[in-house]
Amino acid sequence: MSYDVVSLLQELIRIPSVNPDNAPGTDLVGEQALAEFLVAWLEPLGAVCTLEEIQPGRPNFIARFAPLDGRPRILLGPHLDTVGVGGMTVEPFGGVIRDGKIWGRGASDTKGPMAAMLWALRENRELLADSPVAVDFVAFMGEESGQWGSKDFGKRHGAHYQFAIVGEPTAMQVVHVTKGSLWATLRATGKAAHSSQPERGDNAILKLTRALVLLDQALVSELASFTHPQLGHSTLNVGMIRGGSRPNIVPDLAEVELDIRITPALTAAGGALALLKETLTSLDLPLEIVRAHENPPMETPPDHPMILALLATDAATARACAPWFSDAAHLAHAGIPSICIGPGSIDQAHTVDEFLEISALKQGTEFFSKFVASISRA
Repeated sequence: MSYDVVSLLQELIRIPSVNPDNAPGTDLVGEQALAEFLVAWLEPLGAVCTLEEIQPGRPNFIARFAPLDGRPRILLGPHLDTVGVGGMTVEPFGGVIRDGKIWGRGASDTKGPMAAMLWALRENRELLADSPVAVDFVAFMGEESGQWGSKDFGKRHGAHYQFAIVGEPTAMQVVHVTKGSLWATLRATGKAAHSSQPERGDNAILKLTRALVLLDQALVSELASFTHPQLGHSTLNVGMIRGGSRPNIVPDLAEVELDIRITPALTAAGGALALLKETLTSLDLPLEIVRAHENPPMETPPDHPMILALLATDAATARACAPWFSDAAHLAHAGIPSICIGPGSIDQAHTVDEFLEISALKQGTEFFSKFVASISRA
């Protein structure tokens, strides 16, 4: 039986690396096992591999084929973790081949891009040590929640890198512009009482929902003014709401989770969190921000030399933008010009029947192999 990039992707899918945050749907969580597999796979190709633990049992993985000797350096960087597997209609860790596709969690996001990058490095292993542009392979933990891996890597190692090629399913288009996001939890508090005498309490759910109507009206209008020629305008989504404990108790606590998608113009104006705080204050709403996590947008210049080199690799490749965010935005924020590219469609990411077409995987592998060869022989 031949061993190829398809077999490699099957192996990667069969190693669970589910992010433990946000309802993983399995006890098989964390990135450690996959990182250890990568060590065993890449060391025989000549890589010096390092695991940097970011959280307990959750490392970043770094492989270098050339020493840090001052030569220009780029990285190929998918993420190790996947989203949860609850409700999946295919075996999440099966890596089954059917109908010209490989099925399982991570097939598209991002073990498919990972396999294509790894196989490209394998095919060019004889060139990597002496390449005039060093090519490292870095796999980040925690992308599907707090992006702690890419944030930490940017702080520790950003000064060594001139460019980052982040593996995401972009149908092999060079995504150089993305929105950022703010995830924020807002809380309303009240006073509990028996529901037979609701006037003795202060209903937190009603306070929250009434305030949300006003917040939505004001904030959506304000966000619409922060536009981008490709991304459109900044947006607001009210994604989750919770409160109360029983129908016969006046609730004393209610919370809502917001997702604001951020254009570069909003970041330049101070950011989404500042705008949210300003709006709550100006409307005098009885809501408190109790948790907030802001991810920056990304806008890498379209004429960056590495983008031009990627475009020259295949005539079918073009520049693109995306409304989502990724590790690339944090790397760019740390000073490493970055883009996203990889086989597969973002439409398949996080789905109950996630798959990657084998033809797309092979196309991506050929692309990365040609690109690595071109810069290694320059």
